[in-house]
Amino acid sequence: MLKVNDIHTFYGKIEALKGISIEVQEGEIVTLIGANGAGKSTTLKTISGQLAPLHGSIEFLGEAISGMPSHAVTAKHVIQVPEGRRIFPQMSVRENLDMGAFLRNDKEGIAEDLEKVLDLFPRLRERLAQKGGTLSGGEQQMLAIARGMMARPKLLMLDEPSMGLAPVIVDVIFETIKRLNEAGTTILLVEQNAAMALQVAHRGYVLETGSVVLQGGGTELLRNEQVRKTYLGEV
Repeated sequence: MLKVNDIHTFYGKIEALKGISIEVQEGEIVTLIGANGAGKSTTLKTISGQLAPLHGSIEFLGEAISGMPSHAVTAKHVIQVPEGRRIFPQMSVRENLDMGAFLRNDKEGIAEDLEKVLDLFPRLRERLAQKGGTLSGGEQQMLAIARGMMARPKLLMLDEPSMGLAPVIVDVIFETIKRLNEAGTTILLVEQNAAMALQVAHRGYVLETGSVVLQGGGTELLRNEQVRKTYLGEV
C-alpha cells in the first residue's frame, strides 16, 4: 500500500531523515519506534505532504505522492492524526467530527461513519455539544482519532497517540487501534511506548537519528536484545 524509498528530508540545512525506507502492506499495523529526535514524526509529516523530501520517493497504492501538498495527499485518504491531538478547541465535538468529513459529500456515508465512531467511543456520544477544548486529554485523543476516521482513511497514520495519557486510557487507545485494524483499517503508528506499540504491530522499524537501524516483526523486535535494553528499559 505504501512504499517509502530512500527519503531525505531537511529542516533548513539540518538533515532530519537520512535515507528512510519503509513499507506498509494493506491490512497491517506497522510501527515506528525510537527516541526523541529519531525522525519518527518527520517521516509521517513527509508522507502526509507537510514536508517535502529533497531526495527519494513515496508511493501510495502505486502512485507517486512525494512532494504533493498535504490537502492532495489527504484527498487520497492518507489521514494523519497529529501529535498533541490538535483538535479545534472552540468547536463542539460534533463540529470536530464534521471537519473530519470535510472533503466528503456522501451524506448517507457520513451519517453511517458518525454512528460507527460514536459506537467506538461512547464518551463522545455523551459530549457531542461540548466544546473540544473542555474535554480531558484522553477524550481529546479519542476525538482526534474519531475525526481521522470520519475521512474514511485507507491509511491511518497515528503520531504518539498515548502521549501524556493515564495508563488506563493508554490501554483503551491501544485496544481501539487493534479494533480499527481488525475492522480493515491499515495503520502506520509512531509511538514512544515501544512495548505497547510492538505488542499490537505486525511489523516495526527502529529509527535512530534519521535512519532505520532495525526492522522486523513486532514479536521479533520485542525479543530483540538491543530493543529491550534501549527502548524497554531492561538491563
